[in-house]
Amino acid sequence: MIKVDVSNVISEKEIQKYQADVTRINKMIDEKTGPGSDFLGWSTWPSDYNKEELERLFKEAKYVRDNFDVLVVAGIGGSYLGAKCALDALKGLKGQDKPEIIFMGQTFSPNYTAQVLEYLKDKNFAINVISKSGTTTETSIAFRLLKDLLERKVGKEKSKKAIYAVTDKARGALKTLCNQEGYSTYVLPDDIGGRYSVLTPVGLFPLAVAGVDVKAMLEGAAKAQKEFDNDNLQENKAYRYAVSRDYMLRHNRPVEMFVTYEPQMSQLSEWLKQLFGESEGKEKKGLLPTSATFSTDLHSLGQFIQDGTPLLFETIVNVLNPQLDVEIPSDKDDLDGLNYLAGKKLSYVNQMAYQGTLKAHEEDGGVPCNIITIEKLDAKTLGYLFYFFMRTCAMSAYLLDINPFNQPGVEIYKKNMFHLLGKKGY
Repeated sequence: MIKVDVSNVISEKEIQKYQADVTRINKMIDEKTGPGSDFLGWSTWPSDYNKEELERLFKEAKYVRDNFDVLVVAGIGGSYLGAKCALDALKGLKGQDKPEIIFMGQTFSPNYTAQVLEYLKDKNFAINVISKSGTTTETSIAFRLLKDLLERKVGKEKSKKAIYAVTDKARGALKTLCNQEGYSTYVLPDDIGGRYSVLTPVGLFPLAVAGVDVKAMLEGAAKAQKEFDNDNLQENKAYRYAVSRDYMLRHNRPVEMFVTYEPQMSQLSEWLKQLFGESEGKEKKGLLPTSATFSTDLHSLGQFIQDGTPLLFETIVNVLNPQLDVEIPSDKDDLDGLNYLAGKKLSYVNQMAYQGTLKAHEEDGGVPCNIITIEKLDAKTLGYLFYFFMRTCAMSAYLLDINPFNQPGVEIYKKNMFHLLGKKGY
């Protein structure tokens, strides 16, 4: 469903040098014996997810779609990035479908939060709160504010039919509240961490509300699961990409720039930055994930990429056929000199920009480039792509001999913040 070309980054000879390590690590993933193996549930999720829960999810998503103007998703990190990524990628940046999907709980910004709350005052809205513990500070503040507004608008009893939670199966502050109030809940499995959770109800509930074909997304992921559950480095695209990343890190290219030519794909880069950054950035190891959207960012970063410090390589996600297209008109005066493009589609110009930039960066700039090519992006392909990157990330992190599924460094800033805020015990 996708093509992966790593030939400008690593030679076939160098790829095959990784075969023994890849065979060892693939066995670790399959047998769940490596560091953090308690969080490998995502690796088989596309084939063993809870079918009954998904059917209930469809029914409740339809209820939200039929009865509310807005769904507010309260979550941070993996609890919102996957859904936001898929929503933008499949529905576009200016989607007109109802209900509208809005995100809160991903920031402490008073400006953003106040503006969203003001907007919701005149809207018939539902809430989708996502937190395994129910104590994630950004999300919990947002949910408290949203719940208070909703209850003041429609009353406590009616609000119970407008709140949907994704949380732990049996424990935690949010689960306790849901049990007390009777909110509908979905399970974030114990063996799946937030940044690997996009194909669970964390991502699927808001996407189903938005009308995305989430069954097709799961089918695409299941296809990827079947394809990538092998250690053959001549065939396994995910592992070939993983070893190319490892090779770059070990050959003085410590920065990976994810590049897209579609603004609606920019949130995919944000999801990737969390997936790889939080999974690999430990023990003073790991690539620094960054991103750019071309051609926009060529007018700001292009000079550095072409001629600056040679510390990065690119991973380009190129979608050949857009969902929509525009034809360039002719102009009788041709003062802008663009009549040579009259009658051509903007997709053609975008692809020529891609090809010209690729040549400039690879040949003239000496920037290694991985290329992931997608014929046309739909729900099934996106599900496949999500699984492809997650399998890549597990292999890539294990090649560094680190746990891909914990995030010890994240806790340090929280402790400092809680101390400054005066939280008891800090």
